[in-house]
Amino acid sequence: MSGNERELGGSFALGPRRVHRAGYGAMQLAGDGVFGPPRDLIEALHVLRAAVAAGVDHIDTAQYYGAGTVNQLIREALYPYPEGLAIVSKVAVRRGTDGGLLRFDEPHELRQGIEDNLATLGAGRLAAVNLRMMDPSETPGRQFDAQLAALIQAREEGLIDGIGLSNISRLHLLRAVDQTEVVCVQNLFNLADLRSLDVLTECEARRIAFVPFCPLGLPGEQRHRLLTDPMLATLAARLAATPAQIALAWLLDLAPNILLIPGTRSRAHLAENLGAAAVPLDGAARAELTRHLPFARATGGR
Repeated sequence: MSGNERELGGSFALGPRRVHRAGYGAMQLAGDGVFGPPRDLIEALHVLRAAVAAGVDHIDTAQYYGAGTVNQLIREALYPYPEGLAIVSKVAVRRGTDGGLLRFDEPHELRQGIEDNLATLGAGRLAAVNLRMMDPSETPGRQFDAQLAALIQAREEGLIDGIGLSNISRLHLLRAVDQTEVVCVQNLFNLADLRSLDVLTECEARRIAFVPFCPLGLPGEQRHRLLTDPMLATLAARLAATPAQIALAWLLDLAPNILLIPGTRSRAHLAENLGAAAVPLDGAARAELTRHLPFARATGGR
């Protein structure tokens, strides 16, 4: 294992590639509400370059982040892209003029979404594209099959290397793997929200990468409650870490197929997040965290 692999939590397969388990999610580079330009353009570019300089080889993005702004930033900061950098995007959603999320999930719209990502990024192909479901409780049917077929065609034409799924149920995953290879699943999952545990378990059994979004809790009250939890603060102090690093280290420790993509707008927080891979959780820490799960239960509900 190389020095970067040790520092970034080892590696795991992302389709035909292997990537470091500590990656970077670019969503927060957009303006407030994930819409429009960044608060600080220069710092946004520095963050992206610092991530790659630290060994990050997995960047998560989407054309609808900032209505194209984030992909433009990635291109400005990193193009020409270093060999081995896996850029993963998602389709099936677009932003309305007010910034709201709208469906963009007809098969021809998925193809358009892939092409828009490639054009804005200036890339010839993407490491993977996630089919993002608006409602994970929807029962997958013919529409879902048609959506998968559109992504399969894009893969066959060389636009993408792998097909992923996002915001899904276990039923979506099982239906998808009956039709094609799935290289990653991206769902909400963190110390305060374990509702996708069955999806994680299925992914681990099938050796599919599981990529938790909002790994530090949903922005706002949930994240604040999690990161200010007294038990987490005490544990962080004992392990010479921060509460955020403990929350991220717990995810890395939970299953070998978990890939992290915490996002940030600052280089200081980037270094903190990547440092989580070097935080060793001992048996006492694991037991304490397990007793306290889910954190939302201990701190007043979701």
